[in-house]
Amino acid sequence: MRLNNNQSRLYTSCTWFFLLVLILLAGCSVRSGKTTACETCHQHIEKVSANHPDCISCHGGDPGEKNKNASHLLMFGPKNPAAPQYWDKTCGACHLYQLGRVKANLMYTATGMIKNTQLTWEGADNQLYSSRGGDGYDARGNPQRLKPVAELDHLSGELYRKFCSQCHVAQETGDVYGASHSSGCAACHFPYNDTATYQGKDATLTGKTPYSASHAMEKLPDNKTCARCHNRSGRIALSYDGLYDGNNSMVPTRNGMPGPVMLSGSRNATHIAADVHSVAGMDCIDCHTSRDVMGDGYVYENMYLQTEISCEDCHGGAKPPSYREITRENDEALRESKSYKMQMRPGMKMLVTAKGRSYSNVFYQDGVVHVLGKRSGKLFKSKVITGTPEHTIVGHGRMECYACHSRTVAQCYGCHTTYDKTKTGMDFIKGVETPGRFSEKEDYRMLYPFPLALNQRGRISPVTPGCQTFVTVVEADGTTSKNEYVARYRGKQQLRFAPFYSHNTGKKAVGCGECHGNPAFLGFGQHVVAGGSIDGTLICEQSADKPLDGFLTLQEGKVRAYSAITRENSRPLNGKEVRRTLAVNVCIICHDKARDPIYRKELNYRALDDALHRRLLSDR
Repeated sequence: MRLNNNQSRLYTSCTWFFLLVLILLAGCSVRSGKTTACETCHQHIEKVSANHPDCISCHGGDPGEKNKNASHLLMFGPKNPAAPQYWDKTCGACHLYQLGRVKANLMYTATGMIKNTQLTWEGADNQLYSSRGGDGYDARGNPQRLKPVAELDHLSGELYRKFCSQCHVAQETGDVYGASHSSGCAACHFPYNDTATYQGKDATLTGKTPYSASHAMEKLPDNKTCARCHNRSGRIALSYDGLYDGNNSMVPTRNGMPGPVMLSGSRNATHIAADVHSVAGMDCIDCHTSRDVMGDGYVYENMYLQTEISCEDCHGGAKPPSYREITRENDEALRESKSYKMQMRPGMKMLVTAKGRSYSNVFYQDGVVHVLGKRSGKLFKSKVITGTPEHTIVGHGRMECYACHSRTVAQCYGCHTTYDKTKTGMDFIKGVETPGRFSEKEDYRMLYPFPLALNQRGRISPVTPGCQTFVTVVEADGTTSKNEYVARYRGKQQLRFAPFYSHNTGKKAVGCGECHGNPAFLGFGQHVVAGGSIDGTLICEQSADKPLDGFLTLQEGKVRAYSAITRENSRPLNGKEVRRTLAVNVCIICHDKARDPIYRKELNYRALDDALHRRLLSDR
């Protein structure tokens, strides 16, 4: 059917009318060009972005009311309209797709952290808790009901609300040096400085705290934004940038002085070798996709399930990296790259992640893998290692790349946590002080060597204590109901290690002789091998016969595990695997290069008995 001119004009007018209505309903108001009451007071405040032209579409309020209190009456916030209690009406009104993802994101829900804390302290109760609760779906499409952590009336719930919650997107933190951040979408898109002080051009806000350093939004978060949260626990932001906060928070350098870098919590750090990607100038978001950071809309119970990237995506492994061409005009790589220094184009060969989804900044060009720096615009070349001698060693097929290429792994041994009900502590989720205050200390921390075990993928990876928690509870009357208690896990009282990628990657791998000759890498800890027994040297008063820095021992000639490896399908190396690993030492003495042809085939552990090796050995 063809329309005449009048019908065509009417159709066009109606279309524009409905588009305007939709925009207004979505909360994105159209700028009139007139100065509002907001701008009369905030004359020089930075524009959020070109796509966020006025105040009302985000903050709400009455732009025509000159009285400050009256104009602010209906505002969202008024400081942070992106906070979770408002984001359905503010950010989410225009960015519904992104909001749906963030609501299920582990950085917001903290479901994995709460679940694993429960396992350490009380054991599972078959419920899933999150920072604020809500409904969602797991990756298989099954409904998931998340209860709010405010309803978790156990030690683990208290620990999250009074300790852990300050680092997570659901909760604003404004008084922690070097670690303050906003909540909701603004946690990543409005970066704070170390003192959480506004330093922009708006005279009414200058010097006020806690505020973001500027009112201008950052579409692409920088590494400092990531480091505001990822400087504790696994400390991956510190390791990536080459920082180490050492034992007892004060790292001695020359003349016994503390480390030169100040961190949150009155900690100091010294410099160590940074991750090879950091040295090259890559940001965290150059490897991590938006689905890694913001989630993909599904509810996950652990971080490794949400993370979609792997080393093999860019560097290859048994097979070269896989790619997919951009063929659709609405391809996500095209949409996301609009914010980058260089935009992707139809026909480009985009590499795919371990979950089979396209990167938006990693592509094949002229047979070379290129990684675009999303913020910097730099092009980095990624070396493909498929088929190289060092990466085709028989027996290494189960190795994670970072099992060999991690320079260091942060390992915190012996976490002694006291919960004292005679004192009060701030419950940051409930917003009130309640009885019960936490304090903690650790026995020892180290970076190298690091133990290896099988992770959730059935591959050999570094592991780190996760967690070695000794819990003491002081009741309100001063009596002690738990004294250095270790929770039951998998049917018995035991400490735990967890698979871990430290984000401190080196180009040079751990030496063959180190990994195959040092029992610490196999899970025996820093021990002395004497006869048929292994004597521990790193112990605490609560674990006199089971050293903290290992999880394997020899009993009557057999390898036994006395600590667990967490995550599904994870476990320590068994006796057969340990013997085979140590047996390689008889070859490494002479064949000390990975390029040696003998490592392209199954090793013959009886080879020393042949005529050639007998003659060689007799000449020594």
